[in-house]
Amino acid sequence: MSIVAWLVLGLLAGAIAKLILPGRDPGGCAGTTVIGIAGAFLGGWLSAEFLDRPVRREFFDAATWGSAVVGALVLLIAHRLLFGRSRN
Repeated sequence: MSIVAWLVLGLLAGAIAKLILPGRDPGGCAGTTVIGIAGAFLGGWLSAEFLDRPVRREFFDAATWGSAVVGALVLLIAHRLLFGRSRN
């Protein structure tokens, strides 16, 4: 996939992670977007390194989307733990 596809995937993965873990985040919408993009890269790397499941070049691969969303969730939880709790 191209870098633009990874950015779009990360943006959508961040939005899905935000839907799974609602609440106000310390970084706001822009911070959640950056976390989603970084989570997509992290999830893809972790999937390739530790699960022996390399990222495919297809945008609509379920494993790629799953690893991106899980990576975004991990980073969102870590961000909340490090920089403050969500406010209801």
